[in-house]
Amino acid sequence: MSRTIPEIDFRLATSHRVEDRATFVKDVGDALKDIGFFALKNHGIPRTLIESAYAQCDAFFDLPTEQKLTYKQPAIGHQRGYTSFGTEHAKDQSAPDLKEFWQTGRTHQPGDAPPSYPENCWPTHHVPGFEATIDDLYRQLETLSQHLLNACSTYLGMPEHWLSEMTEGGNTIMRLIHYPPIDETMPHDGVRSAAHEDINFITLLVTATAEGLQVKDHDGTWISVTGDQDSIIVDSGDMIQNLTNGLFKSTTHRVVNPEDISQRRYSMPMFVHPRNEIDLTPHPKFISMTGGEANYPRISAGEYLHQRLVEIGLI
Repeated sequence: MSRTIPEIDFRLATSHRVEDRATFVKDVGDALKDIGFFALKNHGIPRTLIESAYAQCDAFFDLPTEQKLTYKQPAIGHQRGYTSFGTEHAKDQSAPDLKEFWQTGRTHQPGDAPPSYPENCWPTHHVPGFEATIDDLYRQLETLSQHLLNACSTYLGMPEHWLSEMTEGGNTIMRLIHYPPIDETMPHDGVRSAAHEDINFITLLVTATAEGLQVKDHDGTWISVTGDQDSIIVDSGDMIQNLTNGLFKSTTHRVVNPEDISQRRYSMPMFVHPRNEIDLTPHPKFISMTGGEANYPRISAGEYLHQRLVEIGLI
């Protein structure tokens, strides 16, 4: 029988008891060190906001294709706005994923220093409530991500804000993904999301509207992540794996096609990124903790991101 990913209670992180906060740090670190995934319960983001965000997804992705295409931005590697069906493929895969998506990032604030990430665009003309709802969810997820990164830093024996400070002003992206019903016009060898690893520090995945997510265990078996609408799935990505020399795992996962091909699926992952200039070269402390040799390359976050956007067909 396949095991399940760990469940962690976010209430421990905000407890007045020192022992509870220490337990939260250990639970988060142990999960990312072992399988690289866990389900976060009692995270505090209102269920009503999540449901409103999915309603906005419905409104946007149900628009005629020609209207959605007006929001494509290939000149910036599709990092904002709409990416059409069949555009992206997993690294080292030729068949495109069976999905379309919208991407948004941190909203530029008046008076801020010029950011290194693209400006958001919004489908306000076609979906008037989209911006307010999606931007609210983005901000709440980003706040939650800072708590998680602080726990990671503490677990690693580094200053509490070591990782979260690297993401200040970074190109953190929230992706709204639509997997439409499968029909005969789609590539016969295509899957909703082929096996891949995330590139960023950590990912926060608002529970999808249908099953399909699977995580690869150490022995090569696949763990089906059962949907729980009150949990957020968290995983660690390539960038934090690189920085920690593999102490934290970037685990392969996928979204398989449903038995009922008429079923559509939405999911909303947030990919938490450090600033482009952050050096992801394996830290000497973690090299010594993982055998004494650097297992990953010297590379900056910006170089890593550009390389991956090329590999998955967005540049």
